[in-house]
Amino acid sequence: MRIIVVGATGILGSTVSALLSDLGHEVIRASWSGPVHVDLTDPSTLDKLFATVTDVDAVVCTAAHAPLKPLLELSDADFRQVKLDGQLALFRRAVHALRDGGRIVLTAGRFEGPMCRGAVGAMVNAALEAFVENARGELPRGIDAAVMSPGWVSETLASMGRTGGTPAVEVARGYVDFVLSAGS
Repeated sequence: MRIIVVGATGILGSTVSALLSDLGHEVIRASWSGPVHVDLTDPSTLDKLFATVTDVDAVVCTAAHAPLKPLLELSDADFRQVKLDGQLALFRRAVHALRDGGRIVLTAGRFEGPMCRGAVGAMVNAALEAFVENARGELPRGIDAAVMSPGWVSETLASMGRTGGTPAVEVARGYVDFVLSAGS
């Protein structure tokens, strides 16, 4: 399979990419800082990606960002520069670029309950899940989509000096399993 992973230089994206590569799939690693440049806040980079990378079986987005700021400090820009708009733009373009029976995987998140400074993240997570749940019924040519909501990845928490979470390799298996379900 030929698979684009957006966010491929992050903890989760690099793990998903490695698992897919180890299984013999061609992985196009796209990210803000990688060799295949994609910036989810700049739709022109998505257009360039799909103009140069064709015949794709799956698109996986592990790029995720939402500001963890107090509610009263949030700006209009904070709402625009989150993972929602970029992932929706990626989704719309991916549908046209995928082969029949292709797969799209977006990333939301999960909080264990209300989280201080988590209003934007909670909004984005709910919106992505609702969007994909409703869009799946309209996808053409046997294309399917899913949203993964992994919660905190243990390696991310460790980089913040915290404990807990789920190891990236366990989370990545969920992405890989969905991608490989194409045609089954």
